Amino acid sequence: MCSSISSTNNNNTMLQPFFMPDITEVGVDEAGRGALAGPVAAAAVVLPEKFSNTLLNDSKQLTAKQREELRSVIINEALAWGVALVPESVIDEINILNASILAMHNALDIVSKKLKFQHIIVDGNRFKPYCDVPFTTIVKGDAKYMSIAAASIIAKTERDRYMQKLHNEYPCYDWNKNMGYPTKKHRSAIEEFGPSRYHRMSFQLLKPKELSLFE
Repeated sequence: MCSSISSTNNNNTMLQPFFMPDITEVGVDEAGRGALAGPVAAAAVVLPEKFSNTLLNDSKQLTAKQREELRSVIINEALAWGVALVPESVIDEINILNASILAMHNALDIVSKKLKFQHIIVDGNRFKPYCDVPFTTIVKGDAKYMSIAAASIIAKTERDRYMQKLHNEYPCYDWNKNMGYPTKKHRSAIEEFGPSRYHRMSFQLLKPKELSLFE
């Protein structure tokens, strides 16, 4: 059983605690789909019934400091949470959509070992069934529901920490700042040094006018 909810303007409303009240619901989100390098991350979070935090929002709307502060709050107060990374080699093999859903399922596996949930809410509009648990996909769900927002923060901070470590191995790509995303400096480094073993070779690493450099 699944359903999908389209986006509506929700900028002036508080995040909702649950999509389906009175059951155990887990929120799921990913981070890193659009990056040129590194893994895709996903997290799953079950929040307590009366959880409240005025700062909680879509991770993209927060500063790095705010995300780290909220990460600690979420980890300490969540009933259960899980986070998973799927590496660039798997992304290249099965594509980014399937890799993102795999990361989500892996995060749900971690949560399922801690407690049983009856419903899954997922940011976006694409998902695959997980163990016959009903799910709902929600466009911009990380700006609408607390558990999805919490999952987006866990996924984002986990991946950022990982990219900081990769930066120490390959400082030329500026991953400590761009986190593997296609900034001008990142692409200039690919042009100058070529791709690393952490780059997603199935992605367009350079803009079309730059591709001849690899031919």
